[in-house]
Amino acid sequence: MRIFFQNLIYLVEFLLLKIIFFLLNIFPISFVSKFGGILFMTFGQLTNSHKTAIQNCTHVFQNMENKKIKKIVLKSWENLGRTIFELIKLKKITANKNNINISGLQNIDKIIKNKIPAIYFGIHQSNWEICVPLLDKMDVKVGAIYRHINNAFVDQFVLNQRNLALTTNFSFYTPKGKKSAKDVIENVKKNNSVFLLIDQKDSAGEEIIFFNKPIKTQTGFLKIARKYKIPIVPMENKRLGNGKFLINFHKPFYNNEVKISDKDMMLKIHKIIEKWILENPQQWLWQHNRFN
Repeated sequence: MRIFFQNLIYLVEFLLLKIIFFLLNIFPISFVSKFGGILFMTFGQLTNSHKTAIQNCTHVFQNMENKKIKKIVLKSWENLGRTIFELIKLKKITANKNNINISGLQNIDKIIKNKIPAIYFGIHQSNWEICVPLLDKMDVKVGAIYRHINNAFVDQFVLNQRNLALTTNFSFYTPKGKKSAKDVIENVKKNNSVFLLIDQKDSAGEEIIFFNKPIKTQTGFLKIARKYKIPIVPMENKRLGNGKFLINFHKPFYNNEVKISDKDMMLKIHKIIEKWILENPQQWLWQHNRFN
């Protein structure tokens, strides 16, 4: 009976979400994005996640005034709301080349032209949902891992929105777990690529310093990069305003040095993403319980 009522609640949540998305779909991207940002900025601060965000931001900016911390977190809520509501228009956002500026193409030119498999990584910053469709449009056959949503109806709905933004049948999304590990390895064996968001805590991972604190971190992708000798590409993402984004492909590197452990390599990667967050803190997902 308990399961029945839980599923009923999930169904109601899904129907409400679908109605909202359906109604908003008639409006332009700019309105939908702004509406989501205002909604989350208004009500996000009433949740427990807001307290988590304040604590996380305070940990990183220990000498910053509370007023500035709160401002960063509020802008983070706005970015999160924009990102979620932009799912309604994800296909249109990524279909228009003018919406996404790309820099650093010279860093991945040989990888793209020679169809070399690679592991691309980003973080939950700006609108992270645009990364996979962008790679797909660049003729990169990519598999992406995502965390499933507890509400199975909403989870499938979000997955459908993501899949609609893909232009080929080669790229795919796979939920985090045993299946995703198998899917990723099989994809790499087929000389295809992988995209990962690497900034969330993983309770099964190793403790690696992140913003001066040991954090459980997943390093499995580094083992894959080492075993199959494939490049790792940092993929920085910024929201520019006016519905525009900037994707910056940094220079690829390899995890093939015997003297450098996976843990040491992950520490170097943490330094890369720490810089991204410090430069653009208002667009990072502070609401995740990263430092506890």
